[in-house]
Amino acid sequence: MTEARHDRPGPDRPSASRPGASVPHLPHHSDSRPATRPGTVSDLRRVGISPDHWYPVATSRKVRRNRTFAAVFAGERIVLYRGRSGVVHALEDRCAHRQVPLSMGVVEGDILRCCYHAWAYRGDGRISQIPYLPKGCERPPRGVRSYPVREAYGLVFVFPGDPALAEEAPFPFLPEYHSATHRTMTFSRTVRCHYSFMHENLLDMNHQFLHRSVLGRIRPELLGYDAGPRHVEARYLFVPAGGRKDRGAGLLSAEGIGGQDRPDVITIRTEYPYQTLRDVPEGSDLPVFSLWAAYVPKDAEQRVNHAYGLLTIAKPSVPGALHLAWPLIRRFTERVFAQDRMAVEAEQRAWDEQGEDHNHEVFPLILDLRDVLRDNGVPLRPEQASGCTPCGMAAPSHHSAAGTGAAGATDPAGPAPSAGPAVEGVGRSE
Repeated sequence: MTEARHDRPGPDRPSASRPGASVPHLPHHSDSRPATRPGTVSDLRRVGISPDHWYPVATSRKVRRNRTFAAVFAGERIVLYRGRSGVVHALEDRCAHRQVPLSMGVVEGDILRCCYHAWAYRGDGRISQIPYLPKGCERPPRGVRSYPVREAYGLVFVFPGDPALAEEAPFPFLPEYHSATHRTMTFSRTVRCHYSFMHENLLDMNHQFLHRSVLGRIRPELLGYDAGPRHVEARYLFVPAGGRKDRGAGLLSAEGIGGQDRPDVITIRTEYPYQTLRDVPEGSDLPVFSLWAAYVPKDAEQRVNHAYGLLTIAKPSVPGALHLAWPLIRRFTERVFAQDRMAVEAEQRAWDEQGEDHNHEVFPLILDLRDVLRDNGVPLRPEQASGCTPCGMAAPSHHSAAGTGAAGATDPAGPAPSAGPAVEGVGRSE
């Protein structure tokens, strides 16, 4: 690991080509990340998240059997429904007939029927029935787009990008979620900011002054960091420096239940597009807790995201101790999250007021993080980035709708090709 950063100029860095600017000699990272691609958007807040990944769009408990759930990804409305079989399906949330949201519809067995004219859809998006379709009329559309969907860790994931890439795309691997020695706390909150502010907030642990009323005085020391084309990972030593600390903080950190106030080694990693954090007490090999997080844009402009988090906590040796401590830990984490949300939403408001990013970042770690988020993201269209899209919605540009070939009142062609749903770890409660 190294604290060095690339010495190449970038959108957030001084460039030797600008008058009066100079670039100090800096050691070079050991990674092979290429220079920023031609045409890359310089303002990170105008870069959209790549759709070619698995994203949670709902908690499993919100998608009830025989019910619909209206979800969204970056302005794309998606309806989730759990049929009689218990499998969750994900479809474009509009009827191919009159564009009425299918999330207003009725689940019958494993099909979804529009509430307006009762057009029925299979889980693959194909129309299975139009009750009043007369013989000899113009052939109707085949249906609507379906999304590859997986259920795991108490969350429902969809793949909003190219479905041909879904099977090979990395899926989050969280073995501790199913471990009998751990317990997981689920978070699901809307935050009114661009997803990149969330990555910066967690990775830059120099903001502990913000949490002084909850964590007391903390002296974070960057031990080192590493960056590559798709990741940035940093290690900090958290040294307590006095002050009053929330009881839940002590229970969650190295102090544990009946433990000692020892420094913690915090490892935070952005592995695009997800983020993880691990807390390992100094002198130990096992984490006392770990966090997995995903920040899913809701609107087409991507100025609002829904943060999903899984906080996995190791059970102490004292039977039942974690159960008793759970409410205190939940209260502590909610207080910390509320403070972070206040800060990142203030950053977004400043961007909105100025119309662009005027911040002056000096931390090399965050400069490298911004490169990773830029290089792996996709530029927003001008009308999206400027907030001029009517109603905050825009037709997705990275895919086309379902085909408009022939289909009758009952489609004999069978299911359209799609990545089949998988069920893993269903039913873990928050």
